[in-house]
Amino acid sequence: MPDLTSCFRLVVVLSAALAFSLGSTAAGAAQYGDEKYRPHSGQEGKDVIWVPTPQALVERMLDMAKLTAKDIHYDLGSGDGRTVIAAAKRGARATGVEFNPDMVALSERSAAREGVGGKARFINGDIFQVDFTDATVVTLYLLPSLNLKLRPTLLRMKPGTRVVSHAFSMDDWRPDQTDNVEGRTAYLWIVPAAVEGTWRWEVAGNGPRSYELALRQQYQQVEGLVRLDGKLAQVRNLKLHGDTISFTVNELSGTNSTVRRDFTGRVTGNRMEGTVKLSNGAGEAKWTASRD
Repeated sequence: MPDLTSCFRLVVVLSAALAFSLGSTAAGAAQYGDEKYRPHSGQEGKDVIWVPTPQALVERMLDMAKLTAKDIHYDLGSGDGRTVIAAAKRGARATGVEFNPDMVALSERSAAREGVGGKARFINGDIFQVDFTDATVVTLYLLPSLNLKLRPTLLRMKPGTRVVSHAFSMDDWRPDQTDNVEGRTAYLWIVPAAVEGTWRWEVAGNGPRSYELALRQQYQQVEGLVRLDGKLAQVRNLKLHGDTISFTVNELSGTNSTVRRDFTGRVTGNRMEGTVKLSNGAGEAKWTASRD
């Protein structure tokens, strides 16, 4: 028969365990305000374990994306719905895609409790099966291998779409911006227009001159050569930001002086159009270009 001291110790251990369990339950209920389901950091998901993004980083990621009420936002692997709810509070049409149906139900209850049930939507599904190509902002917290698997789809989205990732990059697709909050990193990419190829263009009021621009592209990094009337000219400061392109052409004039032309334009499929500013005091002119 066990002695009284051993029995007393057993009671103390069991009481402590029960108190810890009740404390964890109370903490979870306080955090989510939900008695039906309480997730825990590190629980297994379909392709990743779930670790929540700190709220301060959620807000910074949406700031990096410059999210507004005009945006269509998707959070891929939306977990407990906190990023979707934060985006909906800013007025955006926000959708979360989450494989765990319990998480989806929890997110819906949280959105209703936060007063954004009408703007926050949650889909119980696979991020590789759901169509999110109408998004203007995409957020994610996935493993690098999943980011790379998503990358071709992201690059086919409308130029100017903003993609923000917590912690993990996109391999050789370099981010347009990197930021840190409380020791955690977020990356921003602006989906670039596809501009590689040979473009021929004309400048309004500049006669029948022949302009040809040959561009090579790796994501938002672009380089090129320019021919003016069959002669090579310098092209500098080539920049591509979403569907906006800018570059400078330096042309040697007949008097051996250099004429600088600063081009800015917008890319729409196989067409560019914009304005060119002339350094010789001739002002601005319209220009259009088409890709061969």
